[in-house]
Amino acid sequence: MELKEFFAHSENEKNERHKLSNHLFRTAQLAEEFACQENYKPALKAAGLLHDLGKYQLAFQRYLEQGGRRGSVPHASWGAAYARRLKQLEMSFAIDGHHKGIPDQTPWKGVTEEFIRGDKPEFDSVLADFFSDIGISDEEFQKIDKLRFADPLFQGELFTRYLFSVLTDSDWLSTEEHFSPEKTSLRNKTTLQVDDLLAMLATEFSRKSAEGEINQLRNSARELATSRAAEQPGFYSLALPTGMGKTLTSLAWALLHAKQNKLKRIIIVLPYISIIDQTALELKKIFGEELVLEHHSSFNEGKNDNEGKGENYTPEQKRRQLACENWDFPIIVTTTVQFFESLFSNKPAKCRKVHNVAESVVIFDEVQSIPKEIILPTLRMLSDVQAVMRTSFLFCTATQPAYEKRPGFEGIASITPLIASPGILYDKTRRVEYHLLDDLQPIDQGRLKESVIECNDSALVIFNTKKAALEFYLAMKSLDYWDARYHLSTAMCPAHRKEVIGKIRAGLKADKKILVVSTQLIEAGVDFDFPVVFRAIAPLEAIIQSAGRCNREGKLPGYGKVFLFKLQDGKWPNSTYEACAGFAEEVIKTDINRLYTHDVFEKYYAAVFGLYIDQARQQTINAARKGFNFETVNDSYRFIKDASEGLYIYHYSEESRELLHSLQYKEFLSRDDYRRMQPYTVQAYEHFIFQNREDIKIEKQGFKVWYGNYDPATGISVAPMEVDNYVVG
Repeated sequence: MELKEFFAHSENEKNERHKLSNHLFRTAQLAEEFACQENYKPALKAAGLLHDLGKYQLAFQRYLEQGGRRGSVPHASWGAAYARRLKQLEMSFAIDGHHKGIPDQTPWKGVTEEFIRGDKPEFDSVLADFFSDIGISDEEFQKIDKLRFADPLFQGELFTRYLFSVLTDSDWLSTEEHFSPEKTSLRNKTTLQVDDLLAMLATEFSRKSAEGEINQLRNSARELATSRAAEQPGFYSLALPTGMGKTLTSLAWALLHAKQNKLKRIIIVLPYISIIDQTALELKKIFGEELVLEHHSSFNEGKNDNEGKGENYTPEQKRRQLACENWDFPIIVTTTVQFFESLFSNKPAKCRKVHNVAESVVIFDEVQSIPKEIILPTLRMLSDVQAVMRTSFLFCTATQPAYEKRPGFEGIASITPLIASPGILYDKTRRVEYHLLDDLQPIDQGRLKESVIECNDSALVIFNTKKAALEFYLAMKSLDYWDARYHLSTAMCPAHRKEVIGKIRAGLKADKKILVVSTQLIEAGVDFDFPVVFRAIAPLEAIIQSAGRCNREGKLPGYGKVFLFKLQDGKWPNSTYEACAGFAEEVIKTDINRLYTHDVFEKYYAAVFGLYIDQARQQTINAARKGFNFETVNDSYRFIKDASEGLYIYHYSEESRELLHSLQYKEFLSRDDYRRMQPYTVQAYEHFIFQNREDIKIEKQGFKVWYGNYDPATGISVAPMEVDNYVVG
């Protein structure tokens, strides 16, 4: 049977079928437009043309005409096999995975080998129909140059990911134009207008006071940082003391750097959703809602096949939903989990956005929060992204880790500091003095209780585990030494924490005497200003970040006081945390004055990594990357090690109950629905969910609801001995 026309997709709402050659050329056109380097264009265009080569099968055309089970006529391996014949291996992997995900090398070889051996007699006839239909010959494809990389394995693997992302996005956008042109018309058309944004940022800076030493130091730091903006894309660091305005300073540098290097977007990567909310709100006030996209990692990620069905959203809401798919937006604020698990993923939906990391400025705030257990493959991946995708990275924190390459540590080859001598700033902005409670001899909670009461002032007490924090709060909550007492932990849903944080800020502003008992969640992104902080001994970054909540604004006549203590029978979140805390204790006991030097954490990090981190284990991910085993990498790289799931808290408030009731009737939930649920959701370990299944109901849309006890002060109510085992910290 000879066909005169070939089709890619079935009829749309206008009863029009999608002509296959039109789809291939449109996909190729989009892919070529996405190229971040001129020499990538031929390969990207060819991938777009070849990705649906297998749809020239007679069996596939019959499937479109007569129907059948989805996926019953595989087609990706045909284009992958032809790309392999061309010795375009990166292209072959990407084409093979454009529906199912990029495979490991062995299964890729398995599905393409029969074509290479000649065991598919119809292959030549399918190729002939393809060449005839698109008007491009085999000889023209043969002429496409094989791309060469300085590191053929790592950079070749990364280019495969990049090509896969480009192909996936181009394919889906072309398909969307056929089936849902109204979605296409809503997609973001806004680009990074750097001059306009710089003018808005200048207006924001003009509103801030220039009086006083701190403000003068902030302005001086910003001038120093922005003076390095004209340098080439690469790796940069910004080490600034707490309270020195690093968010806006880093943004000013990023905009100028983007202008000088013709980069396309700013991506701000943050460790916690609470900081995202805070940062995005600040940026929207400066630049406007239409330029800033928040994209949270959430429990529904990758489960939005029914996105938007039956919903009436405003065009702006739809535009943002669509932009979350591929990050086509001027300024993006996202989480470290979302960013890195997308880079290491092999799944089409997660990888679709990766190509828009190219030609961007990526700002990592609180960069020390990247888990040490996966830092080597993480830094290797960033190095490859920078080299292949022309991306600049800025590492921002008050505690700068030692990420540069050195003997025994395969880090980043070169990181340029935006401020060459930050020690002067750290010395001039010192706001605290450290004290060792009982010389760090182990104490019980009774001794700690006496010490906190003796300080006779507002105090923040920070523990390493939820159990210890909860026990101390329960012991203190009935005492009348303070005007108010508060508890903070991840056993409380985000809306609850936000409410409590608001009360704490209001109390401090009103000069009330308050006590706050918290886990380490308070160490980043919560800008409290206490005169006294008590901190259980912990890894050095946690200690320094905790101290940033003490005398933050420098309003005390002298220094704020930070008391470090060690609990008897103290527990730890994990073994790495315990080892790092032990080493920090040794450093501090040897010379407590080292805590006042700006580079103490960098030296500590280098030592800790050499002493306590299993580098060989981390290299298994790098080995999988070098072997082009994409599925293995996806399964091995975990930013959060222990599996957890969101529990929606029914009994938090009237609002949480009303929202659930409004969602229960829906057949499908959209991304916006899940986002509205996020403030009332606690992440819990699978063991907890199993043990308490009688208090949990699975709704028809698949999410889980906690109907058990929820304490108005401390959150999910479980026995103090159990809380750390179940609720994610």
